[in-house]
Amino acid sequence: MPPQWAGLSPELLLSVDRDSGEQLRAQLERQLRDAIRTGRLDADERLPSSRELARELGLSRGLVQDCYAQLQSEGYLVTRAGSATRVAAGAHVPPVPAAARPAAPRLIADFRHGVPDLGSFPVADWLRALREAGRAMPTADLDYGDPRGSRVLREVLAGYLRRVRAAAADPERIVVCSGYAQGLGLALRSLAGAGVRVVAHEDPGGPATVTAAAGAAGLTAVPVPVDEDGIDVTALDASGARAVVVTPAHQWPTGVVLAPARRLALIDWAMRRDAYVIEDDYDAEFRYDREPVGALQGLAADRVVSIGTVSKSLAPTLRIGWLLCPPALLAPVTEAKRLTDRGSPTLDQLALARLIESGRHDRHLRRMRTVYAARRTALVDALAAHAPEVRLTGLAAGFHAVLHLAESADERSVVAAARARSVGLYGMSDCRAGHGTTPPRLVLGFGDVGERAITEGVAAVGDLLTGA
Repeated sequence: MPPQWAGLSPELLLSVDRDSGEQLRAQLERQLRDAIRTGRLDADERLPSSRELARELGLSRGLVQDCYAQLQSEGYLVTRAGSATRVAAGAHVPPVPAAARPAAPRLIADFRHGVPDLGSFPVADWLRALREAGRAMPTADLDYGDPRGSRVLREVLAGYLRRVRAAAADPERIVVCSGYAQGLGLALRSLAGAGVRVVAHEDPGGPATVTAAAGAAGLTAVPVPVDEDGIDVTALDASGARAVVVTPAHQWPTGVVLAPARRLALIDWAMRRDAYVIEDDYDAEFRYDREPVGALQGLAADRVVSIGTVSKSLAPTLRIGWLLCPPALLAPVTEAKRLTDRGSPTLDQLALARLIESGRHDRHLRRMRTVYAARRTALVDALAAHAPEVRLTGLAAGFHAVLHLAESADERSVVAAARARSVGLYGMSDCRAGHGTTPPRLVLGFGDVGERAITEGVAAVGDLLTGA
């Protein structure tokens, strides 16, 4: 749809070369024809008035009027009494589009992990917070601000993280970022500048994200195994790494909690090796069958970089996250943020601060815990009915679970067969550093799939899960 200009003359990029030897009118006609033929000017799009275009190009108004008249006679333009000159319908013939790809079949259920319930995003609350923040925002906040982020949000976050995550949160050492990926990149770039050359990550975990961020920072990424107590600190000590990325509150994707002894061993490793721990505190808000586990950063604020976001609690599209920085890394992380994008959008930061301060954020989290708990129950019940032999783990928190297939099962074959039945399943192999398929496991996300879809999806693939 062409833009509508309410009483204003639209701008149009044209130019004339008085030294080219080509007549000025011919130049103008040629450029307008080309703009219409190529689709740069859409059908029914309004052109500048002859007076305005003549003024912009330093031409006589009569020359522009003659140009418009010529293009009208050729069928490129239309002029109506009392109306602006516009591009004629049909003057531009669009190219024949390439054959469209066939639409992907609609899935009965898509157990995609890592995504919250997008349909439950509190739109009304968010828009209300934006309006409130916009009305109260000082004019000075429209300028380039502190690259660490809005002071208001940093203070609100510090209080929230102390209250909810038992973090040692100081607003002076919080840097607001655009989600986890940017936060991880800022942390690794700063560590590389401090002499770190190798960063470890959990296996299974998120190898693709860490490896890509490490490569961009000039670091080498190495996997370290995870068992039922969390990351193997002895193997970490032998890896030669001086940084490690961990998910201690709810290990991704196995769901185990880093055991107390391992927590202390990990902090001891960081002290002995002059190393740093990067804590991905990704879905600690959602827990069901256990007491909440505080942030690792609360134990060693000078050795742990804690990264949090609203991607799981609200929605990924907001692109708001934060880093709790150790004192030694605050300056390099802040400078890296400044060089990257001069700081995250202030109005969105103020809206998030308002959402938290007003209690609407906590209210949303309480509601979503109930929603996810009901979906977790639906998943457990459906598997009990249609695949009672399989084992499900990692259910104490978050909105994904790990399904243990029979040892003889072929993980990729199960995933492919389920897709043929319009059910999206995802293998643990995608979370392993070597993409190994043994032991065969599935990571079942239930954050963005409803209870009815969960029941129908499991019913459709129950025999595949049991190997019947």
